[in-house]
Amino acid sequence: MDSLTLLVVDDNPENINLLSAVLRDDYKVKAATSGEKALKIADKTPQPSMILLDVMMPEMDGFEVCRRLKSNPRTRHIPVIFVTAKIAVEDETKGLQLGAVDYITKPINPTLVKMRVRTQLALFDQNQELKRQVSETTKELHDSRLSVIQTLGRAAEYKDNETGLHVIRMSHYSRLIAEQLSGDEYWTELLFHASPMHDIGKIGIVDAILRKPERLDGEEWEEMKRHSEYGADILANHTSELLVMAREIALAHHEKWDGSGYPNGLKAEAIPLSARIVAIADVFDALTSVRPYKRAWSVEDAVSFIEAHAGSHFDPSLVKLFLNCLPQVLEIKAQFSG
Repeated sequence: MDSLTLLVVDDNPENINLLSAVLRDDYKVKAATSGEKALKIADKTPQPSMILLDVMMPEMDGFEVCRRLKSNPRTRHIPVIFVTAKIAVEDETKGLQLGAVDYITKPINPTLVKMRVRTQLALFDQNQELKRQVSETTKELHDSRLSVIQTLGRAAEYKDNETGLHVIRMSHYSRLIAEQLSGDEYWTELLFHASPMHDIGKIGIVDAILRKPERLDGEEWEEMKRHSEYGADILANHTSELLVMAREIALAHHEKWDGSGYPNGLKAEAIPLSARIVAIADVFDALTSVRPYKRAWSVEDAVSFIEAHAGSHFDPSLVKLFLNCLPQVLEIKAQFSG
């Protein structure tokens, strides 16, 4: 059987050589001397089975590297072990909170490093097998949960959408985009299930504003924008991955790539990936649907709008993926018309 590949990340070549010497008898070892290089290597196929990551590096420290790894559906599953001279308890706590599986302090003990790497790889294999078994045995629960989520999402949509099919269409559009982006089927399905709750905060908006056939005035528009925060409040204080993602989507799906969105003016990759995907799916379906305040746009006009706003409203790389799957999008649109 081929050896597993480990990625060692440290700006000091001597530290890389030391860890490589400890591990190369049992594993293939790749190296990166910066966080940016590490992210590129981790995102390539084949991916490393584990990343050993220094904290104190210039330009991008290890904590930020870990955060980006865990926010990318293609790399979020890779186990990360911090190997660092930062020995304070708060540093170790921060590393584990960011999603690392272990924290080893320098100077390293070679035997200890080998044991911890072996243990964490074994635990990762066990967890993957457990996920597979759970997935096989919970399909009925999975389908029931999806029905409940879609119903919850439609409860908000019924206030300003006659059929409530918007949440079903846009969740399928979101999944089509995500499927091209990520090999992580679990994350893609999580997005599919979480996205119908993107506008749950509309429950807190009065009908006079939601159903107003004319343009909202300034005060009304400010109240309408608060649906993002209302939704985040409704979905707060839950630890399940589904509801955590649903909350980040509810809060951030009106943020814009150039920072001009709401409620927090987030910019570019500071906007959660899930929300960036949903933003495209949501706008396309809203534009091509009849609303109290507007007619339905043609598909051609809606696509032109999204293309024109790539890099300002929308993540330009995701717009390309949306355009790639447009034929499937239109199939979904036709299937769930109403």
